Amino acid sequence: MVLFSKSVSALSSLSSRAQVKSRTQTFVYGTCKAQGLLDSQDEPVMNMFSTCATLSEKPTKESPLSDMLIDSFGRFHSYLRISLTERCNLRCQYCMPAEGVELTPKPQLLSSNEIIRLADLFVAAGVEKIRLTGGEPTIRKDIEDICLQLSNLKGLKTLAMTTNGITLARKLPKLKECGLTSINISLDTLIPAKFEFMTRRKGHEKVMEAINAAIDLGYDPVKVNCVVMRGFNDDEIVDFVELTRDKPVNVRFIEFMPFDGNVWNVKKLVSYYEMRDKVAQYAGLIRLQDHPTDTAKNYGIDGHRGTVSFITSMTEHFCAGCNRLRLLADGNFKVCLFGPSEVSLRDPLRSGANDDALREIIGAAVKRKKAAHAGMFDIAKTANRPMIHIGG
Repeated sequence: MVLFSKSVSALSSLSSRAQVKSRTQTFVYGTCKAQGLLDSQDEPVMNMFSTCATLSEKPTKESPLSDMLIDSFGRFHSYLRISLTERCNLRCQYCMPAEGVELTPKPQLLSSNEIIRLADLFVAAGVEKIRLTGGEPTIRKDIEDICLQLSNLKGLKTLAMTTNGITLARKLPKLKECGLTSINISLDTLIPAKFEFMTRRKGHEKVMEAINAAIDLGYDPVKVNCVVMRGFNDDEIVDFVELTRDKPVNVRFIEFMPFDGNVWNVKKLVSYYEMRDKVAQYAGLIRLQDHPTDTAKNYGIDGHRGTVSFITSMTEHFCAGCNRLRLLADGNFKVCLFGPSEVSLRDPLRSGANDDALREIIGAAVKRKKAAHAGMFDIAKTANRPMIHIGG
């Protein structure tokens, strides 16, 4: 509910936009009700704004810039994913086409100073969580300095990273010292031969070492991302669940999603329901409370220390609670993972744009964000970048 308090507080300044206000009231009420945040006595609401503000914590004074992060449906975007590089030391089949991809020349990528300046704008406006992605973020030589500078931004609460784990074990102690608070490690198979086939590289042992290193350093939970594909690793779902028995591991089963060059086919898609049923046949599942902005459906498991989650982008999208924005390695700004629309922040930044001008560009892009992405078959036909360009 804090999210909605922020949205409502900032949106109150938009009283002249009657149509936007009406849609926002409907969105906020519907989302609050769907998440079980309204009691029966709250149902007959005369004023959606005052009701949601009353139900949540007392609103804090908002920055006048926070409207930059609110779209036309009232969603407040407090989570920024920053891709640090397009380069990767693996060649995963769902991320990169077999022939590879054309990489952006290095001079056209954001420098560390440019990343920090843009991140500072977002955090000052209300972003509380930043996730570093790639490509593979750990291959960037200035990764530690970037983490240190980001972690010192006033207002940032969480600095996370998604990594393939190949070089993570030796780098993680220093990264933690530099302020990295959360870690997701991608691993799609527990069988070394399958790993080499899937990633077109060796390295399975290094990824397992990275998971254990993260646990030893006190990360709790250590999130393990697993893209499930029929005929490849759907027979390993139960084996992945076993990782959670005695360790603080959260295995996140992800539905296979279409991106340019990954040869997506609906026949390869293993739905949330099918994955959940396989787990339920193996062990008792306990439904956990999800945060309104969660991308995952979260479950505890009887007798297990860790948990499992399901990312249901294809069969049950979570657009209504979306709070995520993306800054790509080449400086393009993307408001939806599956939407082709992008706007450059690098070009105006390098042309001397001041902070107000950059905020205006960002805010306009956020306002253009759609209520929901297209269905999976339409997404598969829509031109979009390969995942390695967008950032995992």
